[in-house]
Amino acid sequence: MNLDFTKSYILENDRVQLRPLRQEDFEHLLPFSINEPELWTYSLTPGDGEENLKAYMDMAFLNRTKQDSYPFIVFDKQTQKYAGSTRFYDVNRQHNTLQLGYTWYGKDFQGTGLNKNCKFLMLLFAFEELHVHRVEFRADANNARSIAAMKSLGCKVEGVLRSNCDSPGGRRDSIILSILRDEWLNGIKENLHAKLERINDDMA
Repeated sequence: MNLDFTKSYILENDRVQLRPLRQEDFEHLLPFSINEPELWTYSLTPGDGEENLKAYMDMAFLNRTKQDSYPFIVFDKQTQKYAGSTRFYDVNRQHNTLQLGYTWYGKDFQGTGLNKNCKFLMLLFAFEELHVHRVEFRADANNARSIAAMKSLGCKVEGVLRSNCDSPGGRRDSIILSILRDEWLNGIKENLHAKLERINDDMA
């Protein structure tokens, strides 16, 4: 895996741009934190409220320094507005794997096709630029919306880790999903790209 944590990667297409999260992005994300606190209902690291958002971002920057995570801010080119955040994390060079998560978008951007555009760019980068073997996704087992979104990408459910971690709401069960490089190259990429073409044509 050749992920360079010191480099500023820009992932983009006609619909969305993902660029590295920076300290000054606090002002772009704060309105979501104040006005839409429910976005973090299932998050292990809540970002609702000014203090929580600051801690959320500080953790993201620290983990990038530790070469564990690479956080992005999401910019919706269609509306010319910042939409949320996402990241690669739990980067494992020894086993050539990483996780994709810490993803959230403001309510106005949900169900618009933005997420699929973001995920396509990130999966393309992970499998074809970084050459990882496996991308893993995790979610609260009660988060039906997130699980449905991951399945629609082509992720396969591997199972549920029962009571595997603490969350703001107490102990949680975590569902594990994944995509392997061979699966990406042998169908998932093509299917997801076709979905994006239909979505982006409809939004044009």
